Amino acid sequence: MATDAASGASATSLPQLVLELRDLVLAYLRQETVEPLKSLGRYVAFGIGGALLLGTGVLLLAVGVLRLLQTETGTTFQGDWSWAPYGIVVVTLGLGAALTWAARGARKRD
Repeated sequence: MATDAASGASATSLPQLVLELRDLVLAYLRQETVEPLKSLGRYVAFGIGGALLLGTGVLLLAVGVLRLLQTETGTTFQGDWSWAPYGIVVVTLGLGAALTWAARGARKRD
């Protein structure tokens, strides 16, 4: 009887306490893991979608510049210089990638 008075007004059985603890732990895990993962998944999905669209746009732009150099420069890039438009496009894409990488690094430092 002394233990009932010391434990408080509610005399809850041990199995019920274990069930409440299990429910509390599950609710906590759901709150701290499942919900943030859902928002993270949304963030990643938009990032991947944006990257795919941006990559497709850059690829189409590069092919357009290549065709422009091949057709609109007359005889400049014919014969031994037929590789030059490809080189120009590759160097341009490399410079664009380097600028993007540098801007990403500068943004992280700020």
